[in-house]
Amino acid sequence: MGNTTSCCVSSSPKHRRSNHSRLEPYRPEPELSREDTGCNLQHISDRENLDDLPMEYNPSDHPRASTIFLSKSQTDVAVPNKRVREKRKSLYINHFTHISENKHHPGPVRRKYSSCSTIFLDDSTVSQPNLKYTIKCVALAIYYHIKNRDADGRMLLDIFDEKLHPLSKSEVPADYDKHDPEQKQIYRFVRTLFSAAQLTAECAIVTLVYLERLLTYAEIDICPANWKRIVLGAILLASKVWDDQAVWNVDYCQILKDITVEDMNELERQFLELLQFNINVPSSVYAKYYFDLRSLAEANNLSFPLEPLSRDKAQKLEAISRLCDDKYKDLRKLAKKRSVSADNLSVVRWCPAIIS
Repeated sequence: MGNTTSCCVSSSPKHRRSNHSRLEPYRPEPELSREDTGCNLQHISDRENLDDLPMEYNPSDHPRASTIFLSKSQTDVAVPNKRVREKRKSLYINHFTHISENKHHPGPVRRKYSSCSTIFLDDSTVSQPNLKYTIKCVALAIYYHIKNRDADGRMLLDIFDEKLHPLSKSEVPADYDKHDPEQKQIYRFVRTLFSAAQLTAECAIVTLVYLERLLTYAEIDICPANWKRIVLGAILLASKVWDDQAVWNVDYCQILKDITVEDMNELERQFLELLQFNINVPSSVYAKYYFDLRSLAEANNLSFPLEPLSRDKAQKLEAISRLCDDKYKDLRKLAKKRSVSADNLSVVRWCPAIIS
């Protein structure tokens, strides 16, 4: 404690300076400009931040941007005081609300409800959507695109004009661009292509993503004069990007008898150019479109079918649960501590989900 050489009393001899030492004063060097250094690279602070861009301009790229078809469908919602997104609730929560709103018009309630002995589930998930109802939802989204299109009269590209590039040899009516197609007509057209080409439900969602990306990038509108060729180009591109065994352009010529391979090739080429060759669909964007399609279906009384949970399906769910449990068992062993502090007695416990 009384040692004079202690570090508490005297400083380290390495930091001592002699009175006769001469140190040159520090002179900061002048900053060199980018031209002097020969580097013309843009600084990261000067680059445009993608998060600052208006999200309504890129709904097919940004997961937080609202989809165009959902915003266009909000004008036709039966309950004007509620947004479509607010209807993304469980079918069972709205039971008493549905009954109270229809006191004066009683009718059979067609919704199914789970009980202690029976569980109702739909077979549509984000990874494996129901094909039939997904196509119906996509057709409904295209219908709202056409019905509530902008009235400013955007330009009509020749490659999508059905008058210049007809899909059949039958004569196109003179007023072909005046009458909006019905939802059933759009559904039959899309269903025919998906059934003949044996495409999946995921391809239908990607088709809608490419369709809205085309409308955003090319700044065009889908209308009665071009909706068939726009949908055909989106399906053609989505099938090649999504499916491992893609359908060739010549195969579509077998489905649409009167179209040529050269026309299909030109349609695909110009579609890609208008997309700026951006065919990437992030998983977050895909999930957003899936759930927005479900919201659109519920708002238009197009609910997915519910079926009781069978014993076979319950056993499959239990097998999947065990598979996931075995998959992450090694990770849990590595993360598991040998001792736990008394200050934190709440330990995460892993339990497999068993459905019997």
